[in-house]
Amino acid sequence: MAATTHTVSNQAPPLVGYEAYLGDRALTEGVERHLADADAGLRDEVREELTSLGRAAGSAQAQEWGRQANENPPVLRTHDRYGNRIDEVEFHPAWHRLLGHAVTSGLTDAWGRPAGHLRRAAGFFLWSQAESGHGCPVSMTHAAVPALRADPELAAEWEPRLTSHVYEEGLRPAAQKGGVLFGMAMTEKQGGSDVRANTTAAVPLDASGEYLLTGHKWFCSAPMSDGFLVLAQAPGGLSCFLVPRVLPDGTRNAFAIQRLKDKLGNKSNASGEIEFDGTWARLVGEEGRGVRTIIEMVAATRLDCVIGSAALMRQALTQAVHHAEHRSAFGAPLIAQPLMRNVLADLALESEAATVLTLRLAAAYDAGTDRERAFLRLAVPTAKYWVTKRCTPMVAEALECLGGNGYVEESVLPRLLRESPVNSIWEGSGNVQALDVLRALQREPQALNAFLQEVGLARGADHRLDAAIKDLLTELADLDGIQARARRVVERMALVLQGSLLVRWAPPEVADAFCASRLGGDRGSAFGTLPHTLDLGSVVARARITG
Repeated sequence: MAATTHTVSNQAPPLVGYEAYLGDRALTEGVERHLADADAGLRDEVREELTSLGRAAGSAQAQEWGRQANENPPVLRTHDRYGNRIDEVEFHPAWHRLLGHAVTSGLTDAWGRPAGHLRRAAGFFLWSQAESGHGCPVSMTHAAVPALRADPELAAEWEPRLTSHVYEEGLRPAAQKGGVLFGMAMTEKQGGSDVRANTTAAVPLDASGEYLLTGHKWFCSAPMSDGFLVLAQAPGGLSCFLVPRVLPDGTRNAFAIQRLKDKLGNKSNASGEIEFDGTWARLVGEEGRGVRTIIEMVAATRLDCVIGSAALMRQALTQAVHHAEHRSAFGAPLIAQPLMRNVLADLALESEAATVLTLRLAAAYDAGTDRERAFLRLAVPTAKYWVTKRCTPMVAEALECLGGNGYVEESVLPRLLRESPVNSIWEGSGNVQALDVLRALQREPQALNAFLQEVGLARGADHRLDAAIKDLLTELADLDGIQARARRVVERMALVLQGSLLVRWAPPEVADAFCASRLGGDRGSAFGTLPHTLDLGSVVARARITG
């Protein structure tokens, strides 16, 4: 019976063993562009590093690890067999394989390396396409570095551990490990994003910067980590603290994980509710300046939200294009059908715009000039707002490209869809990002100047972009009801920025299609409604994975 009724035909072959870096034109061109002024040795080093990571990300092994890690989510072990409190999170071995590969590939090491942020952003983009959940502790560990630099003594002790390329699982004193992971615990039940409402108390032990914390945290990212940055109310106001899981003498710090969150997606990763009860901590920075201290970590993790969403978008696009290349309907391959080609081209535009913007932000971190820092002040929350917002509808449309095949777990698309909203919520939802942009516009004029200088570099190259910049300036000049219009303003800022980057750097057919549909208004509300007169075939061909 199998020979006559179960012959498989007209199905796409498994997408494995592909070149996630070399096959991605937008990514490779972007990396090369931002490395154009670097010496040849550095360019070769980064190229080799990313090629190797991209090959691993496209391998059957990495995809299997991703499947296993998500089908076997973490388990909380609060007590050992004798009743002792241990508060450990148990992960499937596949999780450790994914996380270990990320750490050994340098994805927690950007600060101070040549082109560190660019190469790390590109690497994070690639490896997140294999599996997204383990990116949380990778991101937290990377982002803890600038916050800890508020205390040079703490930074000298912890930074080498955080940036290490050694992954060691298990809880032991940090000094005994070759590398450590960090998490974060800011929000509480009663406050959420309003961290000023936090009630966790920090009582100083002496003048040396040691405190005892008492209170709860409603969301703790990566609770299995070796250390955490925490906000708590000290006598001088809301302050930032470093909380190690294991004290130098080997005893466990008071750190009770009450439960793990049962989340929509991000299943492989642990997020938990924790309680402090006389928990030992070290002050980071000054009392009363906790938000200012930890905001350096938040800014870095917000960039990772952009990278993570761009990675999900690219993986969803890759799956959709691969399916359309190998599946036929009504007498022709799907990719040759005009309407499907329109949908795929629209998805490709969204993905390339996100990728180009991501790399531009990473390069700005590497430059480190006053102008680039001012640019990042507006560009990061703007990008975080828009790219993470566009991720979910794009992944949903890519899933639909596979039809019923996309709706089953084996296709990977359901996992991507469940994952897609997390970055729009994590590190501040859309409203928080929009309000942060308004705050920068009102208080930091140099940030707006840097932003406008950036988008102005493409003036005169496309009349639709010029008109959009003019409209944006009109919006920014009118402060009446600005908070209620904040999302509209930030969306226009993001689109103008993406349009400027694509006009300057993307092939003409990509820039033309983006400006026509995103800035010129010649597009419907759904994906796949691009003007038929555009060169959609070239846009789709550019999005194909090669190699």
